Amino acid sequence: MNPTLNKSDFEDLTTNLRDLAYSYLEKYSPSKQQLKVYLLKKYLTKVKGTKSKKEITSIIDKIISNLEKNKILNDEMYSDSKARMFLRRGYSLNKINQSLKNKGIDGKFIKQSIDKIKEDEIEPDFVSALKLCKRRRIGPTRPDDNRELFYKKDMGILARGGFSFELSKKILELKKNEFNKLIKII
Repeated sequence: MNPTLNKSDFEDLTTNLRDLAYSYLEKYSPSKQQLKVYLLKKYLTKVKGTKSKKEITSIIDKIISNLEKNKILNDEMYSDSKARMFLRRGYSLNKINQSLKNKGIDGKFIKQSIDKIKEDEIEPDFVSALKLCKRRRIGPTRPDDNRELFYKKDMGILARGGFSFELSKKILELKKNEFNKLIKII
């Protein structure tokens, strides 16, 4: 085996993976975990080299640490921006927490993001539940004749959204005119 050949293969693979990382970062703003999974999948499908998985993960880790050092990739900023976006969509704090965990974000960053939301917003779960009701046209937005029929279904939708039973009950018991006033305030 020629060591100079192996060195050039290693450098080619590193530059190839680095180029893939840069092109992915141009399109998306991923977390570290998402970028790592993307690069590993690309290596396995496109490059199909003879390197072991351990060698590839070490190369990918070096690329990611270099991107972090240059402040191109930042999980703390990613966590804050995604948490705000999820809150605007009507996610509960529980669902935001779970979504960020699924994306591979560290627990301390998730906690910081949720604490920032709690400082800035007054009852973020209540506001998010109102937004969800408006978007899904459930609860107070339903016609009065159908509200009793769809109570269980609406309660299930709010429960899957991560809202507590008490909050869901409070939202579903709102009158239509109260709901409309609250939506205008938001």
